[in-house]
Amino acid sequence: MITFLKRFLVTILILLVLVQFYPKDKPNISEAVSANEISIQYTVPDSVHAILKASCYDCHSNNTVYPWYSKIQPVAWWLNSHITDGKNELNFSEFTTYRIGKQYRKLKAINDEVKKGDMPLSSYTLIHRYAKLDDAQKLLIATWATAIEESIKIQYPMDSLISKKQRTL
Repeated sequence: MITFLKRFLVTILILLVLVQFYPKDKPNISEAVSANEISIQYTVPDSVHAILKASCYDCHSNNTVYPWYSKIQPVAWWLNSHITDGKNELNFSEFTTYRIGKQYRKLKAINDEVKKGDMPLSSYTLIHRYAKLDDAQKLLIATWATAIEESIKIQYPMDSLISKKQRTL
């Protein structure tokens, strides 16, 4: 039994070492402001931008800052998958490429997720304590998102802002 356990542990150790040589796919990261950045089309006060950068941009922009442990497999795969999912859900660097209805719904979702405390994810704030939002920061983000939502509602008819699913309900 002990030899089986030793073999098993040695095998796991060898696999962990070998997997380190597997290529890590990371998107190209740029510190430059994208031509499609949310701040190009909408006013983003410095205080809001600082919060977004600290608490959101690692997963929701093209300006991800990868930590040292992102070079270790299988953590690198998990992080890359998580970041890819985050950018697919919302990407502040590509925000102006979204149709106006999607922009409106994403702002509404930002407002809701932040108010409920669902964003940033607790798994992220566990390691990145500075990203955790206090009540004042949540209110600041919610007020900013609501102001942009309202400006969009003034400029566009409501049926262009809701999804086809919502129209049929």
